[in-house]
Amino acid sequence: MQAEKVETVIVGGGQAGLTLSHMLSKRDRPHVVLERARIAERWRSERWDGLRFQFPNWSVQLPDFPFPHADPEGFATSEEIVDFLTAYADFIAAPVRCGVTVTALRRRDGGADFYLETSDGPIRASNVVVATGPYQIPIIPALLPEDAGLYQVHASRYREPGQLPDGAVLVVGSGASGAQIAEELMRAGRRVYLSVGRHRRLPRRYRSRDLIWWLAAMGLDRTPIEKRGPDKTLPLITGAYGGHTIDFRTFAAEGAVLLGRLELMSGRTLHFAPDLANSLRSGDAAYTAFLDLVDSFVGRQGLDVPEEPGARTMRADPACVMDPVRTLDIDAASIGSVIWSTGYGCDFGWIDLPVLDGRGEPVHRDGITDVPGLYFLGLQWLSRMNSSFLVGVAEDAARLADHIAARSPGMS
Repeated sequence: MQAEKVETVIVGGGQAGLTLSHMLSKRDRPHVVLERARIAERWRSERWDGLRFQFPNWSVQLPDFPFPHADPEGFATSEEIVDFLTAYADFIAAPVRCGVTVTALRRRDGGADFYLETSDGPIRASNVVVATGPYQIPIIPALLPEDAGLYQVHASRYREPGQLPDGAVLVVGSGASGAQIAEELMRAGRRVYLSVGRHRRLPRRYRSRDLIWWLAAMGLDRTPIEKRGPDKTLPLITGAYGGHTIDFRTFAAEGAVLLGRLELMSGRTLHFAPDLANSLRSGDAAYTAFLDLVDSFVGRQGLDVPEEPGARTMRADPACVMDPVRTLDIDAASIGSVIWSTGYGCDFGWIDLPVLDGRGEPVHRDGITDVPGLYFLGLQWLSRMNSSFLVGVAEDAARLADHIAARSPGMS
């Protein structure tokens, strides 16, 4: 079968792929966007019903296309984000081909062009941009056997409390997803056990401004990757229930049982590490450090914002921290479900080119690889802190579009 020839193929029809499509169109560069399912598929099928976006409505936008909203301080639902991305694709007239899966990417006989094997036939391209996002393969640690008699589901497949069988719920993972799901379950009247790991909690609002406002005002959202530092923990924030600062001690006061990191299961007993107090202190340290950073910035800039001393008041450690639970009998605790909020891994096994490291992660500089014409976009910390943010992908997309346009005129 003869391959279709396209100058640039963008793999992925989410926020990154659509934004790059807009940038290429502005530069009059021909391209196609291949999407395995539907536009914004992960927002459609890999988010729970009650999810709220972590960025306030006023901050949400894509190039030339602001997010429509009635409440600037509110937080969008998944459905609203899907509608926004779909409307953006229409607005930019993106050449998206939905339902097309790329199964292989390679070069042939040392040639300059790329060959993509897809479910819709082969394509030959001068440039390929992998924009499949940072959340690809759900990670579930091999800690509990499948035949443990528990309903086990990754956060990407959780939908709502009624999906779970009767009984208490163990949520493993204390990132943004784990925290929001645990809170939703508690509000639904479920008994919740939350396995807490290291986390970096930040204030939802401080001194009358949202966290996102402070990040932008201080330029932190544009922190380049070389200044990232060793801590790769993602910020712990939520937009649920109007948006509020997360403190797991509050969860405990509302009935949740906090546990350390899940280590293993023996028989019908779960074993947890003795690290709960340290994890909470780590979260507190990040929180306090951010308040200090804001206060220092306010002082230097002379900003007229109210002080908020109450933000530094810490709850006392609950009993489950003072006397931590190290073992938990599944039957005695009436646990019927486990939700794994344990993150995602990369899935670039379909790329047959020397651009992946030993862990299967792409090697690049600001999205540009050592293979001429091959790029990545939308990954966490691609070039800056906000590279994977819906509101931050535009600068990376513009840079890659310029790079593609600069090398395109000399191509055959």
